Amino acid sequence: MPRVRAEGSGDTATEVRKAKVNPNPGSIVRCRNRDWVLLPSADPQLHRLRPLTGVADDVVAVHKELGSFVKETLPEETVRPATFPLPRVEDIADVARADLLWQASRLTLREGAAPFRSLGRISVRPRLYQFVPLLMALRLDAVRLLIADDVGVGKTIEALLVARELFDRGEIGSMSVVCPPNLCDQWRREMEEKFGLGAVVIRSGTLGRLERHKPATESVWRHYPIHVTSIDFVKTDRNRHAFLQDLPDLVIVDEAHGAAKRHEGGQQQRHELVRQISARDAQHLILLTATPHSGIEQAFRSLIALLQPAFAEWDTSSLNEGRRKQLARHYVQRTRRDIEKDWEGESVFPRRIPSDETYALSGAYARLFDRAYRFCREIVATGADLDERRRRVQYWGALQLLRCVMSSPAAAEATLMARKGAATVNGHMGEPLLDEVAASAPYPDDEEPVGSVGAAIAHMDPGGQRLGNLVRAARKLRDSPEDHKLIRCGEIISQLIRNGYHPIVWCRFVATAEYVACGLTRILRPRHKDVRLLSITGRIGHEERRTMVRELEDHPCRVLVATDCLSEGVNLQNGFSAVLHYDLPWNPNRLEQREGRVDRYGQRKPGVRAIRYYCRTSPIDGALLRVLLDKARKIHKVLGTYVPVPQENRTVTEALLAELFLKGGSAAGQLALDLVESEKKVKDLHRRWDRDVEREKTNRTRFAQRAIKPERVRLELEATDDVLGDPKAVRRFVLAAGQRLGLGIRRDKKRPDIYCMPVGPPSRANMPDPIRICVPSGRSEWPMSFASPTPEGAEYVGRNHPFVGSLARYILEEAIEKKGDATATRCGVVRTRAVRRMRTLFLLRARYLLKQPDRTPLLSEEVRIQGVKGLPDGRSPRWLQEAEARELLVSARPDANVPLAEKKELVRLALDSWDALQSGLEAAMKDRARTLLASHKRVRKSVGMKVRGMFFEPQPPPDLIGILILQPVV
Repeated sequence: MPRVRAEGSGDTATEVRKAKVNPNPGSIVRCRNRDWVLLPSADPQLHRLRPLTGVADDVVAVHKELGSFVKETLPEETVRPATFPLPRVEDIADVARADLLWQASRLTLREGAAPFRSLGRISVRPRLYQFVPLLMALRLDAVRLLIADDVGVGKTIEALLVARELFDRGEIGSMSVVCPPNLCDQWRREMEEKFGLGAVVIRSGTLGRLERHKPATESVWRHYPIHVTSIDFVKTDRNRHAFLQDLPDLVIVDEAHGAAKRHEGGQQQRHELVRQISARDAQHLILLTATPHSGIEQAFRSLIALLQPAFAEWDTSSLNEGRRKQLARHYVQRTRRDIEKDWEGESVFPRRIPSDETYALSGAYARLFDRAYRFCREIVATGADLDERRRRVQYWGALQLLRCVMSSPAAAEATLMARKGAATVNGHMGEPLLDEVAASAPYPDDEEPVGSVGAAIAHMDPGGQRLGNLVRAARKLRDSPEDHKLIRCGEIISQLIRNGYHPIVWCRFVATAEYVACGLTRILRPRHKDVRLLSITGRIGHEERRTMVRELEDHPCRVLVATDCLSEGVNLQNGFSAVLHYDLPWNPNRLEQREGRVDRYGQRKPGVRAIRYYCRTSPIDGALLRVLLDKARKIHKVLGTYVPVPQENRTVTEALLAELFLKGGSAAGQLALDLVESEKKVKDLHRRWDRDVEREKTNRTRFAQRAIKPERVRLELEATDDVLGDPKAVRRFVLAAGQRLGLGIRRDKKRPDIYCMPVGPPSRANMPDPIRICVPSGRSEWPMSFASPTPEGAEYVGRNHPFVGSLARYILEEAIEKKGDATATRCGVVRTRAVRRMRTLFLLRARYLLKQPDRTPLLSEEVRIQGVKGLPDGRSPRWLQEAEARELLVSARPDANVPLAEKKELVRLALDSWDALQSGLEAAMKDRARTLLASHKRVRKSVGMKVRGMFFEPQPPPDLIGILILQPVV
């Protein structure tokens, strides 16, 4: 929603002119030799004007006060009442063109009269369950929501649906999305492409450019009303104050679990930023996370306290009914299973197909691992006499070293070299690298760990000879063809490709990813000549990663090798359909994040493959499976979702250490006096985990929002489709318009849900200019689909896709303005067997003002079909039911010819009766206004909103778009 600025400010979306006139909002006016629709304005000094067939981006603002100064010198700059141009007798067409005009008129509507105003401006087709957060938001004066639905459910769509609705209701004029830095561009793209919210990304790399394009007197946060910013950019002392100074009306915080209160500095800053945002009573705030509860109760309470401060003191495990209802007004949490059972009644998500694949180490690799394992056990043993903090550092260093050796020869070499260097620098003892198991850092680091066991290694291997031997063994293995792990992985990936999958190979470390990418290329190329393989790691910038992924998605045979820099928040379901965990993650939460990149709403394959890949004889993989991953899979099977690993008292760390190094009564086990036997540690972890599972079961029962009924949402969505047109109407319109314009759209013979349109240079040259700029370039053919989820290889084309919008506006404008033959002309006469007596159909665009107490009125529009029996002659018309009139428009087909002179005479008689029909049309608009009001009230009552003082005010006369006269066949 662009802000109105004075001339010369650099804002090209709006202009300000001077005039003086006072027509009613919703009426037709004339200015600059052009007709406009007068929109409601919150500023009493301004007229807001929208072209007859335009959209919000075309709106101009006109001052009222100084009209007298230009009335004589520049009369075209004044705003004066006008009327919608009537059809001409010469505008004769057939019934097909009349139907095309009706569809084009509906598809140009943006300020729809239906209860959900946002649906007139979005380019996606939300599922029923995705309306739940919107309904929750509508009953709150200040929107405060925590949306905690499962990974892959579509929380981005749910949040932006709320934002778009608030914009279109005039309740907000600015918004910001605060998210991890790697998600900024993805959010901006989703906002612009799917919701028509043009946003800028504000971060260190864009700040200078944005500063240059704004007035010196304004901050970037105020000048750009819709923006996306990195939470790590805006949390700093340097940027936080300016952001809070010009805080947008709505703030969406993605990956909000990273802003829960903890003791670490980075997370503490994030929490303090969001706490200060929420401190403003009227602030709209939406928090998004798939893991609201990490297992630490205080962290969860700090998160829900951002919704209401009182929630910080509540024991969420034992809420009474009153508190549960109060929290449920702000909190929704659903699994996919809940959604498919309670809302959709069908499968709307892909089916995850889990499997295990194993490999055996080669002789050389097994010897390297055994030597490294013995070395790490010695490191553990030497830590027994240290204080608890240093001992924990040393244990984690041993675990990480062993993990790198098991990951790949390349990671082993890089890590051993780094440890060798760290051990020679004063026996360096660094801070522990707690990895993603500790889950203290929301964004994983994929570099190989260094420096955490320097002192121990310096004591055990003062000359570095043992480490040097390990480095040489790793290097030799890296350069040899004996890595059975890599070879077996190549066989699995090759089979996935043959079965039609596009796989992602997930690695933990950069060195492993680069090594695997090189090795897989060598293995796959002889088997799949056209395979394209890319490696993406944390060493590549966010923007470059996004570009690489999008380019790879266009390749028909593709494999992605990635580290966990892509495992959070990034949507990969459009290009990939299988995952293989080359390195098992040390936290099931990370396992779910990886698989959730492809197993999510919008995935085009009905089933996605998820492969755990591990060594049959590895103690590391065995410990992970026994302690963590098998338990997680069992929970997922029972509950339908993953539950985060408990984080209290570092139970995971102790269990893994006990399983790897203490089991079996080794010398290390005797020295580690603070750790009890392995079995007890594992049982303790699983006990805590089971407790968290029960809590999640309870929460999902309490906060699944079952009080909101799917039938109510479906009823209102059907009412919206009636006004705006559903996906079937979009398909019918595009195909009919494409045939009329010679666009060459054809159905794919092998894939019936996909249509192909030639867009190469010869075809582009014959397209009208407004349509040419909205179709893809650089290819010969454009596959499109009107179905959602969209089949693989096609682009979704909905009612607000730029191509559909431009096509509809072109046809409507041409029909209104062009003299002579047009693609869809405004008058038609047809002789048809669909009627036994003459019927006259009027295609109308009606406008209403939705008025509410203490708010600027909202303009609402719809396209209606009104019919009369016979030919109106100025006496009392006999009106048809609208359903009958619409059915005639859709079903009537020409069965006999009508002479042109007769057509013109019938159209002339119908046009002559237009004035006499106004009283009946006004009465019909009043009846329709009552129906629309009832629909709006029904939505509000369903979520407990107040409806007092709301009413629809018709703004007659309706615009006469077209006339169709149906004659019976004699």
